[in-house]
Amino acid sequence: MNVHHLELFYYVAKYEGITAAVRKMPYGIQQPAVSGQILQLENELGVKLFNRRPFALTKAGEDLYDFAYPFFSRLADIEERLKGEESSHLRIAASASVLGNHLPEVLEKLKLKTPDLKLTLKEVEPSEVFGLLTSQQADVAVTVLHDRLSDGLKSIELMRIPLALAVPASCKVSSLEDLLEDCPYGDGKIGKIPLVGLPANETLQRLFQQGLNQQSVRWEVSMEVNALDVIQRYVGRGFGAGITVAIPGVNLYQGRQLLPLDGFPPLVIGAVYQGSLKPITQEFLEAAKSHVASLVS
Repeated sequence: MNVHHLELFYYVAKYEGITAAVRKMPYGIQQPAVSGQILQLENELGVKLFNRRPFALTKAGEDLYDFAYPFFSRLADIEERLKGEESSHLRIAASASVLGNHLPEVLEKLKLKTPDLKLTLKEVEPSEVFGLLTSQQADVAVTVLHDRLSDGLKSIELMRIPLALAVPASCKVSSLEDLLEDCPYGDGKIGKIPLVGLPANETLQRLFQQGLNQQSVRWEVSMEVNALDVIQRYVGRGFGAGITVAIPGVNLYQGRQLLPLDGFPPLVIGAVYQGSLKPITQEFLEAAKSHVASLVS
């Protein structure tokens, strides 16, 4: 049995005729098409479902209508309920740092406006973000903006975070220059203490290297790790200077000091999404922008 034919029959039986059903159906369809598909249903079942003039269900038609009514009569209710639940469900993908340091305050404010807020938070690496969005497993991702976005994805810049060097608090330096010396085998300068950093393909590391190149500085990473908090731990134990960022409002650097890297390109953080924003996602972005504004003011 064709389910669409059954749906058409349900409307015809409910509104007692094909003409009335065509006028009141929730989607557009021509009267001849309804008549033809109802006839196909009757031929498939081998029974007559209703008399046309005057309209009256046959015994077979009454049985089929009693069967179809509980399902089709509740479609509008279940659609409204599901849309209501989805309208308050927000799925966010972000790094562990963003999820742990900034989102709690943003989402706390959002929940005050939307008490029935339902959240799904996914901790992801930057390389995983686009797959989650295109497969519709996340409504929005908070991530680093660097390369060109895939087709269909859009972004909103939220903040620019300055790059910095972390050094032990006991280290008597006040700027990057204090950690450099003239290169003995050419022009420019080199770092004079070990450097702790992320893998070369990470955006932060690429921005740092770009800034060094602009200032004719050569300084290779001597200890490669995979997370900013790991960099901080090793800097605190005297393994050298660490490549990091100066995140406004976040104190991750007890026992260390941050040296600003003036002239270096910043790390750009933004929200990435696909298609049109549903209202709850738009409200989240407004709350995120407000939070960022409070940090940098």
